[in-house]
Amino acid sequence: MKTLLLFFLFFRSCFQPVLPNAQAPADLQVSSSDSLLFQRFTPPPGFKRIPATPTSFASHLRHLPLKPPGSPVLLYDSRQKRNQTAHVAVVDLPIGKRDLHQCADAVIRLRAEYLWKTKQYKKIHFNLTNGFRVDYDRWRKGGRVKVTGNKTEWVQTAAASDSYAVFWQYLEFVFTYAGTLSLSRELTPVAFSDMEIGDVLIQGGSPGHAVIVVDMAVNDAGEKMFLLAQSYMPAQEIQILKNPANADGTPWYRTVSEGELDTPEWTFMTTDLKRFTTD
Repeated sequence: MKTLLLFFLFFRSCFQPVLPNAQAPADLQVSSSDSLLFQRFTPPPGFKRIPATPTSFASHLRHLPLKPPGSPVLLYDSRQKRNQTAHVAVVDLPIGKRDLHQCADAVIRLRAEYLWKTKQYKKIHFNLTNGFRVDYDRWRKGGRVKVTGNKTEWVQTAAASDSYAVFWQYLEFVFTYAGTLSLSRELTPVAFSDMEIGDVLIQGGSPGHAVIVVDMAVNDAGEKMFLLAQSYMPAQEIQILKNPANADGTPWYRTVSEGELDTPEWTFMTTDLKRFTTD
């Protein structure tokens, strides 16, 4: 049993190595582009964006900064991703220099960063693959998680800090020991017809994958369309996905009642849709 717990602690569905010397990306919150997601992608004819309050997670995702059109997706080591045919845009957010920011990690990062920017610190918490809960509020007060074999425990080893550098250290620790398996267990299943911006299509496992809904639109008949974003492996920039069902390359997806949903690099089931809780 101890061997099994140790395996799950270090298990990563995106096969990430554990690397030392975490370092926050330079100028992480500064975008070189003035193009935002909602500015570049207008809803299809007959559709209008679903309303979102300015301080909501939905609005945060709609305002993601994008790199200039035609930008390639870069890996954590600045090489180009092998498959450059899956995306229509690249999110302009540095991802660090370690092979950590993969599929579930990008979802975790977007959610946590929104909560951090809005100072909802107590809502920032994620479980490791072994089930151990890591609260950012404790981390920012100087707590750190000590990993010894299959054992995880809190220790007080650092000075208190609300800086982004310390927040990024927290994220990279979570990236290292969490993944699609742990995240899928934390999220709440939701009916595909009830989709909201910020919901996650996720399959936990090895391999597993996760993508996040970053915008939605609706027509007068109540039909919904949505945009998806992902990271992948190796660790790479977040990208806005194409819809492979659209021959013209438009990225909007249409909600369906049940069955499969094909994305460029993964096929999900409509039953894979889940949501973050608000606690």
